[in-house]
Amino acid sequence: MLDALGLDAEAEAVYRRMLADPRAGIAALALGSGLSEERVRGGLDRLEALALVQPSAREESGFRAVGPETAMELLLARQQAELAAQQLRVEASRAAAAQLIAECSALRPAAADASVEQLTGPEAIRERLAGLADAARLEVATFAPGGAHTEEDLRASRRPNAALLERGVRMRTVYLDSVRNHRPTLEHVDWLHQHGGQVRTVPALPVRMVLFDRRLAVLPTDTEDARAGAVVLRGAGTVAALYALFEGVWEQAVPFGGLPAPGPDGLPAQEAAVLRMLARGHTDEAIAKRLGVSPRTARRLAANLMERLDARSRFEAGVHAVQDGWLPATR
Repeated sequence: MLDALGLDAEAEAVYRRMLADPRAGIAALALGSGLSEERVRGGLDRLEALALVQPSAREESGFRAVGPETAMELLLARQQAELAAQQLRVEASRAAAAQLIAECSALRPAAADASVEQLTGPEAIRERLAGLADAARLEVATFAPGGAHTEEDLRASRRPNAALLERGVRMRTVYLDSVRNHRPTLEHVDWLHQHGGQVRTVPALPVRMVLFDRRLAVLPTDTEDARAGAVVLRGAGTVAALYALFEGVWEQAVPFGGLPAPGPDGLPAQEAAVLRMLARGHTDEAIAKRLGVSPRTARRLAANLMERLDARSRFEAGVHAVQDGWLPATR
């Protein structure tokens, strides 16, 4: 009955028998559950791993079953943690797939694949993006990592943005949480809202990306230098996968008018993102780039988290974060 929550039938039978006869020893539990003593011991091991029984010198079995209400809370919490871990793995896989798509597309000869268009240099990228924006009829969806843009760049973007919005084109943009402290960006977002644009933020973004009308996607060929080159992708399957990545991030993002929700154990969202990246072994420079902050700020955030977790290494920080419930356990 409880297999959906990670409790197999034999362990459940042992647990039920312990509730019915708390003083029962191994032999009595085996008799009452219809299992062999060896299977009862195996069930007790699994129950202990799930924290549904606790060692006790007073019971003949050596264990005491926790109450059913507590047991269900523990099983549900574990299930939620596993689902959260799976979601993290899915989003990480989507982000990795997006970058792989861009990198592999850039390696293919242009004539070999009509669904891929390669752009070289900032001027070519800027002109192509402007042309795609002019042709857009339904939506432009953007990931804008890399921290705050200059006030000059933000002002320069208003004319083409206004033209899009006046045509009824939906504009959705995801910035980094770090831009919330940048006055020119705040003013620009306020301008976008007044003209019908939608803006949300997240602690970290996987890749710079612009999607047009669910038909085209533009990604950089080099995440370290988005101005060096880009690819325009038209393949239906590829664009659908990138839109799935965008929608997943958009659903988790916070509207600009709201405050980023706390992460696990009440951590601010930015610190929770740093913790996940520490657990994956990212350097301070990589963390800074993903958050859109300075390397100094990234080092400070990482050092504070490691101190709070009493960890001497990034790997140890990840282990302690899982043990303390700050990060979901992964398999």
